[in-house]
Amino acid sequence: MKRGRNEHIIEKNNEDRLSALSDDVLHHILSFNNAKQAVQSCILSTRWKILWKTLPTLTLKLSSHSLTSYCSSETLERFTKFVIAILSQRDVAAPLLVLDLDCDDSIDLKLLKMILTYAFMHNVQRLLIDVKCQIEKFPPSFFSCQTLRSLNLYVNRQRTLYPNSLNLPALTNLSLQSLIFCVNNDGRGDPFSTLKRLNSLIINDCLVSDNQSLSISSVTLANLSISGNMKFQLSTPSLCTFDYSGTPLQKLCGTMNNLSSVKHVTIYVPNNKLSKGENTPFILLNWLIELANIESLAVSLHTLKVLSLVPDLFNAEFSSLYNLKSLKVTYLPSSSIAKEVVDFLLQNAPLAKVTSYLD
Repeated sequence: MKRGRNEHIIEKNNEDRLSALSDDVLHHILSFNNAKQAVQSCILSTRWKILWKTLPTLTLKLSSHSLTSYCSSETLERFTKFVIAILSQRDVAAPLLVLDLDCDDSIDLKLLKMILTYAFMHNVQRLLIDVKCQIEKFPPSFFSCQTLRSLNLYVNRQRTLYPNSLNLPALTNLSLQSLIFCVNNDGRGDPFSTLKRLNSLIINDCLVSDNQSLSISSVTLANLSISGNMKFQLSTPSLCTFDYSGTPLQKLCGTMNNLSSVKHVTIYVPNNKLSKGENTPFILLNWLIELANIESLAVSLHTLKVLSLVPDLFNAEFSSLYNLKSLKVTYLPSSSIAKEVVDFLLQNAPLAKVTSYLD
């Protein structure tokens, strides 16, 4: 009797409880692995044999570590064959909601097009592309999808031309890095106006062709982050958060200021020496005037130093910061110039409290 009870306990302890979980739970567990690891899970048991074929999250990754283990061309060939195999063997009826393509070496344009086409045909909602690819300009057909909500696009310093417009009606989040924006016949680029649901936009280390101005026009955009030196103008009546890292080159808006909705601002001007006659201090001051309703402002030490170069700054009336409640500045108490500028800002922001942070 005692032995039978022990045998029952052993049998119960050997039960495969993990495999008894639902497909949704197991898919969630596998989503933390890349595609190769997900496929390898098929050896665990019969239950796992085809589970990867319906996985809604797919991470295709070729790291620099892999490239040092084998010849680069040999590794890329293996990667290409693996990608073709996994896409061809997936369940054709299974949606692919998230696709993360991360390749440290230059992949073939045909392979990139095949991956994107497959993702769009399977109702992808989130797409992360971090690759090197010899492509001069993305055709609009590369990014035409009714279901895509989030797009992160980084073509490693290849300076590929970004399409003038995208057919992505569901897109809400867009992150772009190391691309070139085209300009229209009027000398302006306006690539975001067709994105009717855009909520968040990140532009990092991008350029505008012929050193022209990028028009960021969107009635739905609420969060904007720009890093890098390029000309741009905003037509964003719903913008709430604005983060900028770079050298201000021109006014934020055109003839009409439409930034009254902006509440939270970060401005980081890099520690570069200004040339004689450069208008950066005046442009920076004008930004603070345009951003008339902000409630929180975070600035770097050098931002304060640039602002201090405006002649007679401390004698100016500066009412646009009246609603400011929080002023965050780089912690560097030895800078007397920064302290003077902070004191000046506080004189014009009676509700503001100052906090410091490490740069």
